[in-house]
Amino acid sequence: MAAETASHGLARIISKRGICSRTQAAALVRSGDVRVDGAVVRDPEQRTRTDAHIEIGNIDGGPVARRYLMLNKPRGLVTTTSDEKDRDTVYACFAAAGMPWIAPVGRLDKASEGLLLFSNDSAWAARVSAANSGVDKCYHVQVACLPDTNLYETLCAGVELAGERLLAKAVRELRRGEKNTWLEITLDEGRNRHIRRLLAAFDVEVLRLIRVSIGSLQLGDLAKGQWRELDAREVQALAAPSASP
Repeated sequence: MAAETASHGLARIISKRGICSRTQAAALVRSGDVRVDGAVVRDPEQRTRTDAHIEIGNIDGGPVARRYLMLNKPRGLVTTTSDEKDRDTVYACFAAAGMPWIAPVGRLDKASEGLLLFSNDSAWAARVSAANSGVDKCYHVQVACLPDTNLYETLCAGVELAGERLLAKAVRELRRGEKNTWLEITLDEGRNRHIRRLLAAFDVEVLRLIRVSIGSLQLGDLAKGQWRELDAREVQALAAPSASP
């Protein structure tokens, strides 16, 4: 007997095909703009075969080409599609590229800079950003003090904040000046404003925070505000269980 074709909610299938986000897909379905095998469907959760013919407006809703990108995010941009406060977003960096729908893989807050991934492959993005992905993330952090090695050990030991355990996997000093120090901090998980909150717990002010690598992928000499496609080797390496060097 032939295997039964898998089925999922319609909005999920549209998202997995790389057409738009699941939230956007749900809105399109509710508006009556989506047809499945010729029939209009208005329920985003309606069970739909993964191989069903889907049309969105007058456009074929088949799978789109997968895109995997890295951006050197400038400071001051918000990692979101649109902002309720009308602040500039990371999508300004792709404005002239004629890019299809892509979503950030993880986040960097407004004040942070550096390596930020984007893709329309939601399954790949979920593997890369999962807490148990094995993908280390490395940051160069300028702090407004001249710390000693006791601080580095304390950051790796961690601290409980509001019931959440925050710690660094590794910390080392890069260089120091008269009033501030550059640190390299590696995380093996990423919580909201993880490094800023961890350092603030020890009264350490962050002046700059730059993500320089994700797993084996290095920011390198990619200019601020510029992006490039990942090659097949880089895409595969990030999704592998042991993506970190």
